[in-house]
Amino acid sequence: MSLKPVTPRVVRPELEHELARSPDLGYEASSEVGFVRCLAHGYPTPHARWHYHDEYELHLITSTSGKLFVGDWIGPFQPGQLVLTGPRLPHNWVSMDLPAGGVEQRDLVIQFSHEPLVRTAETIPELREVLPLLERAKNGIEFFGLSERAESHWQRVKSSRGLRRLTAFCDCLADLAACTDYRLLSSVQLQSTGDDASLAHVHAVVSRITGHLADEHSAAALAAELGMSESRFSRFFRRATGNTFTDFVNRIRVNRACQLLMDSDRLVTHICFEVGFNNVANFNRRFLDIKGMTPTEFRRQAGQRFGVLPEGRRS
Repeated sequence: MSLKPVTPRVVRPELEHELARSPDLGYEASSEVGFVRCLAHGYPTPHARWHYHDEYELHLITSTSGKLFVGDWIGPFQPGQLVLTGPRLPHNWVSMDLPAGGVEQRDLVIQFSHEPLVRTAETIPELREVLPLLERAKNGIEFFGLSERAESHWQRVKSSRGLRRLTAFCDCLADLAACTDYRLLSSVQLQSTGDDASLAHVHAVVSRITGHLADEHSAAALAAELGMSESRFSRFFRRATGNTFTDFVNRIRVNRACQLLMDSDRLVTHICFEVGFNNVANFNRRFLDIKGMTPTEFRRQAGQRFGVLPEGRRS
């Protein structure tokens, strides 16, 4: 008796190519705009899927509520949410309260490219103000208190072309860069210490941890390697990462576990030991502390990132 081949479960985000951005789907034609592009869409729509692309994307939600997926972040969204995602950071918004027939407008989106901004900032000092914002966007940023201004910015950018569009876009960037009421959504981010040598030490330590997650990592041993006392190592590590050494190691391990839970069918027990935890109870406890849910619940909710809607409909 022959067995039917098993079709692998699709777990990877879809890469969005330029050729897929048809004006029939509401995209502005690349021949008509520069490196800044506007898009508005409803829901359900082919736009809403677990995907990534090379551009930054600023999303303002104008209707419906549901679950947001950015990298390994899972959280709620509602009208007024404003999120900036960085290049190649997977994301999707899945509406859970969709009325019959859907909605005509759910998202107002601004897409823009990385290279033009970074290259121009080399010669125009004022643009350097935006570089920290772009660095944070690698994690995904949720802004608070900017939704009304963001919608006004979107309308100005959408209605403009040429230099006026660039001016309107820079005005939008200035508000985002100046905003201090935000949170990072996905993974761990190093902070600036103001000391390149110290930051290089921290990067070396982080590379050691991420490259050998299952190993035991001792702050005392690493401090000795760097010629520091353990107390001095702990102080500068906390300044650079915002976490104690132990908390940072746990976060790195949990972030890797999130990737495996999302991208594979491995047993939770196997993932626990692969990322360096020595027992499942401790793994579940640390995971719950950091992600607000158990690994099993995280995997269940992450399955919705592909856009499964109520009553079995798909976006």
